[in-house]
Amino acid sequence: MYLHMIRAARRLTFVALFLGINTSVAEVETAIRLNKTIDLLDRGSTALGLLAFDYSLDNARTLSRSDLDFVIIDMEHAPFDVERLREFLLGMTDKREMMAKGNLQPNVTPIVRIPATGGSEVITQVKQVLDVGVFGVMFPSVDNREEAENAIKAMRYPQLIGATDFEPRGLRGRNPANASWYWGIADYHQKADVWPLDAEGELLAIIQIETPEGVGNIEDILSVPGVGAIFIGPADLSGAMGYANPSAPEVETAIQTVLNACLTHDVACAITTSPDSVEQRLAEGFTLVTVGTDSGLSARAAETLSKAKSAIDQ
Repeated sequence: MYLHMIRAARRLTFVALFLGINTSVAEVETAIRLNKTIDLLDRGSTALGLLAFDYSLDNARTLSRSDLDFVIIDMEHAPFDVERLREFLLGMTDKREMMAKGNLQPNVTPIVRIPATGGSEVITQVKQVLDVGVFGVMFPSVDNREEAENAIKAMRYPQLIGATDFEPRGLRGRNPANASWYWGIADYHQKADVWPLDAEGELLAIIQIETPEGVGNIEDILSVPGVGAIFIGPADLSGAMGYANPSAPEVETAIQTVLNACLTHDVACAITTSPDSVEQRLAEGFTLVTVGTDSGLSARAAETLSKAKSAIDQ
């Protein structure tokens, strides 16, 4: 189905050019989302990604042509450097591949994990990374509904009076010149909203659960409109629970509690994996998984990615 839409777009473009109509692939092709990760989740598919601490230009070029679906640029544990992020997105822009595909959707979706865990810093950091042009934000250590709601508000522009999805009220200031340029579209304000609150939104809000408080409040967190995915951090969760080993039975019970809540509410659930765990996690119902935490696609991450793709195809 996906390839069919791409081919149809190319045919429409060819017809337009043949008839002498001044148009472009981006104007003709409207069925394909810009955010590949949302596209996959919206169609009930699984998205595979990587946590990248090296957000250099060269590493971006490597990742942009990998088999990954998304990359989370970790600005929580790596420096929060917006100028470096600009360079990374430049490296993620594979114009040759876009021309071959016939649409503006990057093969690998760039998402940023910000360092702030509350307060006004969340709004500031979210605004800066979104204005550069990333397609999603991951929020570390969210413990309750209020923090989850603040995350969604930070990602949204204020909605127009009478909008059916007015709440949670957006707090993002309007200055998307770079983001509009990077996305390659003129109607950035219209598309830059959180999915699935806005069915056509191209921004993905990922909420991390890393504490017992977050686990205990998972139902309230999931009730916030605009939460696109829940990401479980086993290492931080185990530490917050007082266990040195993320494989402790008590930690696994907490992980399953969050997963079951996500499955009940039909919200994508994410987790880190390894070659030893990826098939199990996919079978359990995780639909957003990272296959490594490395500078580039390491041999171990590549092995996990290969196993994940085989498990999905079965």
